[in-house]
Amino acid sequence: MVAILAVVGLVAAYQFFFGAPGVGHFRSDSGRAGYVAAYERAMSALPPPSAVHDVPTRFGTVRVYEWTSPRTVDSVPVVLVPGRASGVPMWGENLPGFLPEHRVLAFDALGDAGLSVQAAPLTSTDDQALWIDDTLSGLGVETAHVVGHSFGGASAASYAKQFPEKVRSLTLLEPVFTFGYPPARMLFWASVSTLPGLPTDWRDTALAKVGGVDDYDSDDAMATMISEGSEHFSAALPTPSPLSDDELAALVMPTYVAIAERDSLVGSKKAADRARQLADAEVLVFPDTTHSLPMQAKDRLNSELPEFWRGVEQG
Repeated sequence: MVAILAVVGLVAAYQFFFGAPGVGHFRSDSGRAGYVAAYERAMSALPPPSAVHDVPTRFGTVRVYEWTSPRTVDSVPVVLVPGRASGVPMWGENLPGFLPEHRVLAFDALGDAGLSVQAAPLTSTDDQALWIDDTLSGLGVETAHVVGHSFGGASAASYAKQFPEKVRSLTLLEPVFTFGYPPARMLFWASVSTLPGLPTDWRDTALAKVGGVDDYDSDDAMATMISEGSEHFSAALPTPSPLSDDELAALVMPTYVAIAERDSLVGSKKAADRARQLADAEVLVFPDTTHSLPMQAKDRLNSELPEFWRGVEQG
């Protein structure tokens, strides 16, 4: 099995880096139906949103869930950009910590599994920033605390690079392709996990390696959704390049960076050292965590991030 997966991984890595730009899509109606059922089950674990928006952008329609209350309606919003194949449901463990003080807007990423619908190719990370800006402009958001995990961290950093005046603060949780390239072995498993037609146990093995867990619980609602998306959705996303020294220097907004101690897709200590080049950054390596850091460190993040945003707003 290992030898076969090695060959599969080489094919997947080639497609990951050199696949032609296209439009993300479900491979079949039945595949989409299975994914949507799993997505809705995963969403049912989240607090009920105050509103659901389908926002038109130049690259397609973005599904946005909003949580607000009379207390938070005038707050600086928190914008959540998810990791690959994770969509809005990935934030279920964190929303209880974010909602008391802030309006929260969470996206399904264009070009990836979720309920957003891509209509035009994303050819660069600049395009990733543009659809985020189109979405926030469509919602009337002028400035926000922007949070991204994994691939969403790279997209959040790209948005901050292009629209720094609109980013009140930047939070990067295990942001891949931002401070360096992922370790080769982790990139291998990430590439394998997205290939269609893999036997279920092979896919579960790959997803467990990416998530940094010993066993992949295929009965878990989030795990089922991610597996369904990996199997049935053909993603069309540009591969980011790590930020240059000049690009890092240009990110002057307050920034919170959280990196996993083990099985990191970011590069652990080496990435943390590079992140410390940022002008105004709190860079933390979280012990006993993996790439699934937002879920594994939920209690700490749910306490520290609202405190971080509060400090930014108080100046």
